[in-house]
Amino acid sequence: MIVAILIAATVSGSVSDQRALGDVLARTAAYVALFEQRLSGIVAEEQYVQEVHFPKGYPLSMNLERRLRSDLLLVKPVGAEDWMAFRDVYEVDGSAVRDRRERLMKLFIDPVESVHEQVSAILQESARYNIGSVTRTINAPLLPLLFLETRNQPRFKFTRARDGEPHEMTQESPAPPGHFRLGTEVWAIEYHERTANTMIRTTNLRDLPAHGRFWIEPDTGRVLMSELVLENHQIRGTITVNYQSDPVLDLLVPLEMRERYDRLRDRSVVDGFATYGRFRQFQVKVDEKLGPIKK
Repeated sequence: MIVAILIAATVSGSVSDQRALGDVLARTAAYVALFEQRLSGIVAEEQYVQEVHFPKGYPLSMNLERRLRSDLLLVKPVGAEDWMAFRDVYEVDGSAVRDRRERLMKLFIDPVESVHEQVSAILQESARYNIGSVTRTINAPLLPLLFLETRNQPRFKFTRARDGEPHEMTQESPAPPGHFRLGTEVWAIEYHERTANTMIRTTNLRDLPAHGRFWIEPDTGRVLMSELVLENHQIRGTITVNYQSDPVLDLLVPLEMRERYDRLRDRSVVDGFATYGRFRQFQVKVDEKLGPIKK
């Protein structure tokens, strides 16, 4: 559960710079709220490739690959504070998932004891077919947008990247050629999580502060790209998401997600690449009434 801490967001530069950045972040928060509302009834097809690589000295057979096909949709269980992406995997390495219907019934139809139980089950189910020694439930393209919600912005320090500072994506996950050019109409905004009880935790429930960048249209608040970086003494993870306009939905929807996790202990690497398409209306509207809770 996220605990909001009311600390004013800090920005660098003059008072006018702070006001300008504050205005952009306010527009972005409004855009994210509208984005979540409109996308909550939409399902997308995800094609997702994960690879695990080991350093020299490991048997070649240790290198792994998995290909997933899934439906991805935005859900919000009853009583939950946040929207979350649910990955409904229906094909693994070319083979259909057999128990799909039973799993969906258990997640969304059968009563559960608590909101926390249901949220945890959705997260675990979405990550059920991940490979590699990195346990993760953060490989969701819409996760970084939560940081831009009005109630979550105070958890972060936001600064605008100035002229002469690097704007390009990381070497691990470069932006696709020709997606867009950074210019005066796009701001690169850096963020650093600075409060305790971070929004993302380790498997031992230790804080794992997030940092990275957003590429935002200042006049509209639309998010064109996001970068999320998480690191401690054991691992470094980077997830980048690129968005494109969908003429049917009139939204900037995810185009692709790239991820990389470097384990510092054994120098193994997990790479992921996902693409999104076939955005369409979900048969049953997914809203805050999803999933009954036992009394």
